[in-house]
Amino acid sequence: MHDLISQLIRPDIRALTAYHIPDPAGLVKLDAMENPYGWPEALKAEWLEVLRELALNRYPDPQGSAVQAALREAMGITSDMGLLLGNGSDELIQMLAVAVAQPGRKVLSLDPGFVMYRMIARFAGMDYVGVPLRPDDFSIDLPATLDAIQREQPALVYLAYPNNPTGNRFDADDMVRIIEAAPGLVIVDEAYAPFTDCSFLGLLGDWQNLLVMRTVSKMGLAGIRLGYLVGPHAWLEQIDKVRLPYNINVLTQASAVFALKYKPLLDEQARMIRAERQRLQTALTTLNGVHAYPSEANFILMRVAEGRADAIFKGLKDQGILIKNLNGAYPMLDECLRVTVGRAEENAAFLSALSRLL
Repeated sequence: MHDLISQLIRPDIRALTAYHIPDPAGLVKLDAMENPYGWPEALKAEWLEVLRELALNRYPDPQGSAVQAALREAMGITSDMGLLLGNGSDELIQMLAVAVAQPGRKVLSLDPGFVMYRMIARFAGMDYVGVPLRPDDFSIDLPATLDAIQREQPALVYLAYPNNPTGNRFDADDMVRIIEAAPGLVIVDEAYAPFTDCSFLGLLGDWQNLLVMRTVSKMGLAGIRLGYLVGPHAWLEQIDKVRLPYNINVLTQASAVFALKYKPLLDEQARMIRAERQRLQTALTTLNGVHAYPSEANFILMRVAEGRADAIFKGLKDQGILIKNLNGAYPMLDECLRVTVGRAEENAAFLSALSRLL
């Protein structure tokens, strides 16, 4: 079997390690940037009534027309822009790669950043170019980025706004310079849009190569796996050609349409997360041996004392708290941990457990 695997599986794929997701059973889950709030029981009952009427023996609407209409209304997406749905942002990143991939084509992004930009580029047989952020504050190193764009001529450039895993929002003027310098598409990834007041969505059309990608995951709908890409119709019509048929299942479509009718509830949850983020940030600044970086997302990146990150991560897990250990993930993230903003009681439990370990 191993000989056949070696013959058939690409060497670069054999060299990869599968994306690992830890088992959170029995733990306070603060590792995956999820909205910690559920729905009121009455709303759940109404949603279940909607699901009861679905015909699971039939294929879903291939275009997700009702979802598209609901997203346009909820997010203020005008008809002069195209809209494409994906099974989470990950599938949209994959569609973009498949649509442009050719030998020698490159994907460029800023590191440390969202790991899927790099992984999916490699899946598609493209080269990945990572431009390091400035190590002091994780801001864009504009001269280095513009030099890399000029040198590498990337087909795709990803800019996460705010950035994951650092939590900061890049300077908008720097991003404009990158959009104007890029020879190919620039995708502004606004996965954390509910937690910041800034967006490039209203600037679509100002540059012919700009697309904006979002997800409903951070709004409290991570379980339905729905991402969306917005931009000029001409671009999205081409990218749509590589979308697999029926990629958004009937349960996701019905649930998204239902949930977006109650967007004010989701917006209120986002406001609660923002308030908790500020409280958590303030509390972390009072702890010796912890440096918490500013965040406009629903998580906070923190750096702990030299040689302590792995022990603190394990110590928190032993106390029933699961966060994300980024130590070793990228040189700039040495001794870094990332905590998702949870409910008030979850954040208090995290802070209490962390204090005992410092």
